[in-house]
Amino acid sequence: MQEDTIKSGIVAIVGPPNAGKSTLMNGLLGQKISIVTPKPQTTRNRIIGILNDPSYQIVMLDTPGLHKADKPLNLEMVKIAVSSLSEVDAILFLVDVSRSVPEKQKKTVEYLKGIACPAILVLNKIDLLKKDQILPLIEMYRDIYPFAAIIPISALMNNGTDILLQELLRLLPEGPRLYPEDIPTDATERFIVAEIIREKIFLLTGQEIPYSTAVVIESFKEDEERSLVTIHATIVVEKSSQKAIIIGKKGSKLQQIGKNSRYDIEKLMAQRVMLKLWVKVHKNWTSDMRFIRDLGL
Repeated sequence: MQEDTIKSGIVAIVGPPNAGKSTLMNGLLGQKISIVTPKPQTTRNRIIGILNDPSYQIVMLDTPGLHKADKPLNLEMVKIAVSSLSEVDAILFLVDVSRSVPEKQKKTVEYLKGIACPAILVLNKIDLLKKDQILPLIEMYRDIYPFAAIIPISALMNNGTDILLQELLRLLPEGPRLYPEDIPTDATERFIVAEIIREKIFLLTGQEIPYSTAVVIESFKEDEERSLVTIHATIVVEKSSQKAIIIGKKGSKLQQIGKNSRYDIEKLMAQRVMLKLWVKVHKNWTSDMRFIRDLGL
């Protein structure tokens, strides 16, 4: 296939929170670009993953979950996801079949109304269902929206994703590569490092704490001679009580967040990392639009 006739397009991965969107993108790429936790609404911003092959290039947009939002931060997250729908060549609409039923997804599917490009319904986590439950589920979703295809998969087990990829390529146009062949994402290292730290906070703290935290990279210095990266980062919370929880008894929680983050950052950077973390209170930052904009949302 000639370079100028490869399959090339932009695909938005959308759906309700915690459906497995980030897991799917990471699995297709064969490496971790988006952070993943068991908690809903982990993804806050649109993250680009670029799947390269001699015969195609798929630019995937991992988006925040579509949900009923009230706080300014959550409204921005939903706005990011919805805005992605109007600038893509195809949509992967992902649902977790183990947790949601078609009837309850009607409102979420309404986000697709008026969208010109084709949408594939991806039924994720089918490994958690009995085989005789899958066909009736497909029929119920067919009645909700005219999907171009309905593909059952398990993103975690990498089951069915090859069929999904074939179906997706069928829908994409021919065209030039939109990005160089050797990059898996357009995200900066600073952005990915901030996301890694935020992931560890999600995994190591409970209740509302993860949703009240943001991570700001204050400095990022590479010393090539010593093969060392020195990173200073601030974890922003909304209340003093949250700051105490993040720090933990005698700093134990913050040390664990730092240790786990540094391990992943060193894998990302392929060199030693010195990570310094601080915790700062910014009262009600999730309602502060100026701060939310400064975070890049």
